[in-house]
Amino acid sequence: MFVDEDNITDLAVERWATAHSPRLGELMTALVRHLHAFSREVRLTEDEWMAAIEWLTAAGRISDDKRQELILTSDVLGLSTLVVQLNNEFTPRATPATVLGPFHIDGSPTAPHGFDMSDGIPGTPLFFTGRVTDTEGKPLPDAVLDVWQADTEGAYEAQLPEIDEARLRAKYRTREDGTYCIRTIAPRGYAIPMDGPVGDLMQRTDISHFRPAHVHFLIDEPGYRKLITHLFQADSAYLDSDVVFGTKDALIIPFTERPAGTAPDGRTLEVPYLHAEYDFVLQSR
Repeated sequence: MFVDEDNITDLAVERWATAHSPRLGELMTALVRHLHAFSREVRLTEDEWMAAIEWLTAAGRISDDKRQELILTSDVLGLSTLVVQLNNEFTPRATPATVLGPFHIDGSPTAPHGFDMSDGIPGTPLFFTGRVTDTEGKPLPDAVLDVWQADTEGAYEAQLPEIDEARLRAKYRTREDGTYCIRTIAPRGYAIPMDGPVGDLMQRTDISHFRPAHVHFLIDEPGYRKLITHLFQADSAYLDSDVVFGTKDALIIPFTERPAGTAPDGRTLEVPYLHAEYDFVLQSR
C-alpha cells in the first residue's frame, strides 16, 4: 500500500505492532499515534521538525557521565514528575516520592552517624535528624540514606569539572532504633543549568528556571519500595514555582535556627546552626 497523509499513521502503527515484546509493541504504537496526532494538531513544518532534531542532537552532545540534559528536559516538561506519580502511588502514611534529578552520582562514600559531609565547605551548618520507619511505625535499622545536594552557590559536584572526589554527598546508615543524624551545610535555591539546549529553549518563555532550596535523599531498603525524595526548606523562595514540579507540602519542613552549643550529633558547635527534623516512612513491597 502506498503512503498518504490519511493512512501513514495506521501503517506505522501496524509495523511497530510486530514488536517481539508485547510491552514494546504497546509503547511504540502509542508513541507513533501521539507523535502523529501532535504533528497534525500543530501542522508541524519541515523547518520545525529539523529544529527539533538539531535540539535533541545538541542535548545528547552536551550530556556526559556528570550531566544528563535529556533528564533535565524531562524534568522541565513535567514528564519526570508525572512518571514518578504514576509509579509511586504510596499510602498517605508513606513519605512522598519526587524526581531523581540529573545530578545523582552512584558510589557515594559511606559516612558514620553525624558525619559532616560538607567537609569544610563554607556555609551555615545544617543537621538532619529523625528516624526511618515502615508505615506501621516500626524502625528500620541499618537502612541506607543516600544524600546529595547543591552548595551555597547552587552548584552540584557534577557541575564542577575540576572536582574529582565526592563533594556534598554521602551514604548514612540508621542505628538500631532507626535514627539517623546527618551534618551538612544549608543549600540554597538555584537555577537549573541554562547554558545548554534546555536553557536556550526556556529563555524564550516566562517560565522560572529556579528550584527552591532542598536536599536529596534516596533510600533503597530490601523489602520496601525505593524512595527517592527531597526535603525543602520551609521559607525558601520558589516553592510554588519549582521548575521541575518537585515540591510537595509533606516535604516542606522548617530549618530551625539554633544557638551555638551542643549540636544534634552530641558535639559542641561554636557557631549557630540549623536543625531539620524528619521521619522517613517507607512502604513495603
